[in-house]
Amino acid sequence: MYQALYRKWRPKTFDQVVGQEHITETLKNQIMTGRLSHAYLFIGTRGTGKTTCAKILAKALNCEHPENGNPCGKCAACRGIEEGSILDVVEIDAASNNKVEHVRALREEAVFSPVSVKKRVYIIDEVHMLTSSAFNALLKILEEPPEHLTFILATTELNKVPSTILSRCQRHSFKRLGTDTIASHLLNIADKESFDLEPDAAKLIAGLAEGGMRDAISLLDQCSGFEHIDVDAVYSSMGLTGNRRISMVMDSTIKHNCEAALDLFNELWRDGKDPCTFLGELNTLQRDCLMLQISPKAKSNLLSGGYTLELLSALNRRITKAELISRIDTVSDYLAKAKDAPSSKLIAELCIISLCDPSLTDDVSALRGRIAALEAKLAGIESGAIKVQAEVSPVVFTDAEANELPPVDEEEEELPFAEIPEDIPKPQRSFDRSEECDDIDPAQFTEYQPEDDMPVISEGASPVSLNPDAAPEAENTPIDSAELWQKIIEKAEDKLPMMICSFIGNTSKVRGEVSYDTLDIYAAKGMVYNNINNQDILIRLRAAASEVTGRSLRLAVHELDPSANAPTRSIEELKKFKETRLV
Repeated sequence: MYQALYRKWRPKTFDQVVGQEHITETLKNQIMTGRLSHAYLFIGTRGTGKTTCAKILAKALNCEHPENGNPCGKCAACRGIEEGSILDVVEIDAASNNKVEHVRALREEAVFSPVSVKKRVYIIDEVHMLTSSAFNALLKILEEPPEHLTFILATTELNKVPSTILSRCQRHSFKRLGTDTIASHLLNIADKESFDLEPDAAKLIAGLAEGGMRDAISLLDQCSGFEHIDVDAVYSSMGLTGNRRISMVMDSTIKHNCEAALDLFNELWRDGKDPCTFLGELNTLQRDCLMLQISPKAKSNLLSGGYTLELLSALNRRITKAELISRIDTVSDYLAKAKDAPSSKLIAELCIISLCDPSLTDDVSALRGRIAALEAKLAGIESGAIKVQAEVSPVVFTDAEANELPPVDEEEEELPFAEIPEDIPKPQRSFDRSEECDDIDPAQFTEYQPEDDMPVISEGASPVSLNPDAAPEAENTPIDSAELWQKIIEKAEDKLPMMICSFIGNTSKVRGEVSYDTLDIYAAKGMVYNNINNQDILIRLRAAASEVTGRSLRLAVHELDPSANAPTRSIEELKKFKETRLV
């Protein structure tokens, strides 16, 4: 029966674990010296060796003849644990056994001594999935376990494990494996399995695994159906679009060739490529370009491994860091929309259009990218890297030279354009910035030209005199600012809340002053000011002021100084008030 490669090539000893030497050497030394902990916590992303090392540690703890800290794999304990026939080594999936009842059953079994081995070992995978009550039930036995008991916990989300559990465990962090490390191990497996695997394909698989050895071996197993596993075979097996066509799409968007980019995407879509996968790969390419620009010396350490340095360098010569950041933000936004949209193909097409024409987006990153592109062009012009075409003077021929010129073929072949019916109006010719405009009167392009017979507005003129609907006899009659404010209040009373109407007419609390283009509102500090300085209230007051004055006024709200309107009283009035109070 065929066995999956990731199970067949699962390490059996600490020495076979790839890329986690900082953990395996520590565990081997503990086995040899006997300085063992009662609880271990393995932390790391998927496929980095947490569960594998937990099983190796369980075998090493019970091995009858350990070899330099590694289990021998030959004794009855090692064989029984590997086959799963020894019941004293229990592997629990906390994702499906996360209730307090499961932990209580574990506590009842854990107190009994092991039957066939030296140590009873509980391996709890995805321990962060336990409930709070389950963690509390596990805490006591984890704090003071019997001598024959060892716990090995594994998790991918350390932040979900309570601190009370963390403080009672010996923690080991598993790191993501490097691309070169994974590729080297894949080539070793391919050699043992008689696979024809190219080194470039191995690096591509390692990049797609994102630091997980198990994922990389599973991808190699998926590609094993090809006789010759090269880069194209990997992309075909994964159902990915391929770095060539993705780079062609990005190149077309950089050149603002929207038609070519959409044609390439439609070709990929007809081949069965998922639009979300397409956007994800496009962002991976843009991310690699950005990383290469930011840190040219790092190279493969920061890159995904799916694209060559020559390709990334060629793309980087035509795009700036600010543009790349803007493009990554754009693709990320559309990718989030595509996952929930009824038509992901439409979202991907809109994303391509936005990349080809950055002026369609008005976010800050897009504007910053466009400015950076202009600055790069200006820098190229100043340095001479970009040549500007000089104005060509017309060539003047003499009569003798003109006679020697070859005759012009007046019957030049016309291109086969479709004829436009006469009843359809021809489109107007757009204004070309490069055309000469010296003979055009600039006054024709001004939006507004004042008439000579229009009245001149003085600085102190009342806004009411500008109202076109005002009566002729009242047109130049000056009106007091307080009267205008009263008219504005009367106009807005029907639209204002009752609470506002209760104090807006009280001049000690609210006062308005109308100038030529501004309505200044002075409100008493505190509740009155907070209620007046409300967008909804100010909009209604402004609308009323516009109706009264016939002009769009600016509104400004100020805090009213209590001493400004306080009545002044003489000493005699105060003495009289005092005598009245005494009587």
